[in-house]
Amino acid sequence: MRIYKASDYKDMSRKAANILSAQIIMKPNAVLGLATGSTPIGIYEQLIEWYQRGDLDFSEVTTVNLDEYKGLSPGDEQSYSYFMRHHLFNFVNISRDRYFLPNGLELDCEKECTRYEKLIQSLGGVDMQLLGLGHNGHIGFNEPDIVFAKGTHCVDLTESTIEANKRFFATAEDVPKQAYTMGIKTIMRAKKILLVVSGEDKAEILREVVAGPVTPQVPASILQLHNDVTLVADQDALLLL
Repeated sequence: MRIYKASDYKDMSRKAANILSAQIIMKPNAVLGLATGSTPIGIYEQLIEWYQRGDLDFSEVTTVNLDEYKGLSPGDEQSYSYFMRHHLFNFVNISRDRYFLPNGLELDCEKECTRYEKLIQSLGGVDMQLLGLGHNGHIGFNEPDIVFAKGTHCVDLTESTIEANKRFFATAEDVPKQAYTMGIKTIMRAKKILLVVSGEDKAEILREVVAGPVTPQVPASILQLHNDVTLVADQDALLLL
């Protein structure tokens, strides 16, 4: 695991965006695995800026997102499809038929998980997977468990994750209780992984991820076993390392 220390969130975002943009420049038809949440927003803003300056071209890029809430339509303001359009896709020249997310409106879990897993495989796999880190060590919506989840699956969100997501919804009752997510095996199949972490509140869990035992109780700890992981974190997140 390569670790790059950033001075703050803005510096972390720029460093991570540099790594993603290098992937696009080296392989214009790259398949990128993308993440949502507050941490990647600065990265997407930087990528948009470079695109607008003419430094990046997304016309051949394909993207697959980690997850989507079950029960939300792409037009719902709290869906991850909406998030991605309003934080990246609407501002770069990526084709509508080149970005993919799980279908939150598909009620048949097995059908949707099989479809999404086959889609990723049909694209030749993910060249670089962007990941954030949850306070409980989750990546995507792979929550602490007694075993590592394998392929794309539907999960019941933990109370801590629902609590963390509550700020995005009008009431706690509006927060979806399930989500479709790439599994650990799906994530680990990516050729390269880029993990971004910011804030002192993530310092303890980041230490467990990087230096603790590999355990499904800390899902992101599995990244220790991947042969090409880059961690970009600000100095607050790296306090205990």
